[in-house]
Amino acid sequence: MIVGIDIGGSTTDAVILENGSIHVVTIEANDPIAAAAGALGKLASDFGLQLDQIERVAATGAGARALGDTLFGRPVLKVSEFTAIGIGGTWLADKDHALVISLGTGTAMVSVIPGKIMHVSGTGVGGGTLLGLAKHMLGVVTIERLEEMARKGDLCRVDLTVRDIAGGPIGDLDPSTTAANFGKVGADATPEDKALAIMNMIVESIGVLAMASARACGQENIVLTGKLSRLFTFVQEAKRLAYPFGRRFLIPEHADYATAIGAARAAQKD
Repeated sequence: MIVGIDIGGSTTDAVILENGSIHVVTIEANDPIAAAAGALGKLASDFGLQLDQIERVAATGAGARALGDTLFGRPVLKVSEFTAIGIGGTWLADKDHALVISLGTGTAMVSVIPGKIMHVSGTGVGGGTLLGLAKHMLGVVTIERLEEMARKGDLCRVDLTVRDIAGGPIGDLDPSTTAANFGKVGADATPEDKALAIMNMIVESIGVLAMASARACGQENIVLTGKLSRLFTFVQEAKRLAYPFGRRFLIPEHADYATAIGAARAAQKD
């Protein structure tokens, strides 16, 4: 049995792939060694495992380099984060060609074709940006609270659209297309409006970069993974958002844990 662990900047995920089932846990810890040990221990406790049942720990993420060769006596295999992102995203989406977007504290974009996984782009805009802006502008410190507020928000009081500028479409741009995020914010904008606008700006920024990256590397499928993937679903529902250019945005089940799953899959292949 192989455990995959993704040690991120704010959370650590651990997964077991067993007989077609995926068992997952998440913990919060700042120290990478404590985080990995805590995640492994919680996984074993929650699912009634003995440590000697675990053949190997496949570790990835920013904190993986802090681990030694063993964890609780189990051998540790360190997997490149980009490799784990690519393998996990395509396996969950059942695609062999895709641009996999890892939405974490920042955002990484990995192109996958059979036999090749390559980091092609990324941005510092991500979950860290979202929570930083939410805390600074609204005093909100959780995504759950931000979503709760955003459900009551109205982008028309914050974002400037193509309709606002031109009175209608411009070329193939729909009138509702954002011309400037926060370009119309005024005194009448409520905290709820701003909550939705923050989320929308993050989604649109990442979405546009993802489409450009997919075009550049010839990918038709864009697979969204990571904790922030749910924001795309939320904003799509709020705006009835449809991305152009024929690219398909896919959010597979267990997208939150794709990188940890990818590490485990890589170790299985190894």
